[in-house]
Amino acid sequence: MPPELAQVAQLDHDRTDRRGYPEAVYCQHKSPAQVAAIARELVERGSPTLFTRADAARADAVLSVAPEAFHDAEAGLLAWPPSPPDPSGGLVVVAAAGTSDLPVAREAQLTATYLGRRAELVMDVGVAGLHRVLGRLDLLREASVVVVVAGMDGALPSVVAGLVRAPVVAVPTSVGYGAAFEGLTALLTMLNSCAPGVSVVNIDNGYGAGHLAAQISEGR
Repeated sequence: MPPELAQVAQLDHDRTDRRGYPEAVYCQHKSPAQVAAIARELVERGSPTLFTRADAARADAVLSVAPEAFHDAEAGLLAWPPSPPDPSGGLVVVAAAGTSDLPVAREAQLTATYLGRRAELVMDVGVAGLHRVLGRLDLLREASVVVVVAGMDGALPSVVAGLVRAPVVAVPTSVGYGAAFEGLTALLTMLNSCAPGVSVVNIDNGYGAGHLAAQISEGR
């Protein structure tokens, strides 16, 4: 490991062998130079990696080292190598309440995809129009696990969990007006769900939701 990198990071090249899933690099709050140094070491070692929460400057830092990397600007996510593994396990369905939730929903979908699952995205099925989620029930009921992404009142995971057999991973987002408190209202709603089978991750944590969904659906 280059001396300058050793001062800021200790990379986990053995994570795939140990846990079955590769390391992810959280880019936010790292400098572009730090992100580039980390990416260079990972690519040189051949370690598959997801780079999350990468704005334009940090995405450029990764691409300066690995120009072939997959990049989804909406999700702020990059993947190296660019091709996901062949899918196995069960289907992951990511359902987003509204278009404003798309960045977090895409992060969840792409994380599950790059961890080796078939993942499909269902958009704009929030509780303000229940006919929309009811219209996608066939797909939701095919899933081994459903990731539900919602801000505002955060009610969608409870609705979905009452309609499907699969476990639901709920993701509160920081979308909403003032009393949404940047996702806290949605988080508390999800934690207080009366529907069984709902697990809740942190606000805007699409990566964590996609990872958990991939693990749940691994043998299904």
